Amino acid sequence: MNSPVRSFAAVGGTPVFFARGRGAYLEDVDGRRYLDLLGGWGANLLGNAPPAIVRAVRRAATSGLSFGAPTEMENELADRIRRRVPMLERLRFVTSGTEAVMSAVRVARGFTRRSVVVKFAGGYHGHSDGLLARAGSGVLGISRPDSGGVPPEVSRPTRVLPYNDPEAVERLFRRAGGDVAAVVVEPVAGNMGVVPPRREFLEAISRCARESGALVIADEVITGFRLRHGTVHAELGLSADLVTLGKVIGGGLPIGAYGGRRKVMDVVAPTGPVYQAGTLAGSPVVMAAGAAALDELGPSVYRTLEARGAELASELDAAASRAGVRPFTVQRVGSMLGIFFARGPVVDLPSARASQGRRYAKFFHAALDRGVYFPPAPLETTFVSAAVRREDLTRARPAFRAALGAARRSGP
Repeated sequence: MNSPVRSFAAVGGTPVFFARGRGAYLEDVDGRRYLDLLGGWGANLLGNAPPAIVRAVRRAATSGLSFGAPTEMENELADRIRRRVPMLERLRFVTSGTEAVMSAVRVARGFTRRSVVVKFAGGYHGHSDGLLARAGSGVLGISRPDSGGVPPEVSRPTRVLPYNDPEAVERLFRRAGGDVAAVVVEPVAGNMGVVPPRREFLEAISRCARESGALVIADEVITGFRLRHGTVHAELGLSADLVTLGKVIGGGLPIGAYGGRRKVMDVVAPTGPVYQAGTLAGSPVVMAAGAAALDELGPSVYRTLEARGAELASELDAAASRAGVRPFTVQRVGSMLGIFFARGPVVDLPSARASQGRRYAKFFHAALDRGVYFPPAPLETTFVSAAVRREDLTRARPAFRAALGAARRSGP
């Protein structure tokens, strides 16, 4: 397994090995077909193997797979992104979301000449050493709040605060604001299920950082270009100096990006002293896939995503009610859904952890047996792609009902 969460350690059983995907469906090596509600962990916004992206990849691959040198396509994809996110005055591509956030943190430290980084419990910003403290995502799913192999001195400059708690932010900055290089936050938490932000929480981050001279890093690896054609942090109340992107902007291929204000990004080599590099960053094949993906996006795609997300949430709520499953909560932001066997609202890591993992495991396997593929761990995000049709959800209704019935019978 190339990622622990793929191992089914959180839900038990044997992982499914997939052979192909098309549109809203996946097919495993045994020929079984599944409605895909994982969406490549959010990367496949348009579904599996969208024809426009496949054509772009084929064209690019015939010209060369990797040059380790500048290409026009790097600038073309950057231009597409910047048109939708004007605050990205400077932008650099990397190969993963982990690398993007790790690099943005290094830039913030280099720019401010400070060392402390503030993050929030349940926020997962990739697996770089300093940011794994009380992380979400698969780390929660396998009951390991931190990672082995990380020396205490590496994680010591990381301060972890409760998500959605503006008072905690204000207290920390009153006490130690002059030491903070950056605050890194998911505008919509997507790695402890889906937890929408309180506006006053994001506004407190912006205000406290600005007053103390710290930078704000909006981690939009998940939310960028998924919830709208661009980023969402500003409309939710967060003023960011740096933004990280990934997933959707690669069209399903490995990518990450970070950028922000010109003055901040000018500390990155070769114009400044902060070093970051990568052999495969800006791969022409990935750049072509990303450009093709963004060219497909428009108002109709986001209307479809909103509608399908709402319909899936409604189907799950109705199935839970029919099965008599309590407690049960679905939290949705656009095409991102968090499924909790807990009372809502879920606002932070403690309330997310109240979700009953055993029930989720029963739910997951009963759905899987009936041809619906949800994330193979509790407290992960269910992603709806634009390829999912209303009739796909209607066809899956018996699977939803059976899966929630199995969860009810499992007990807490």
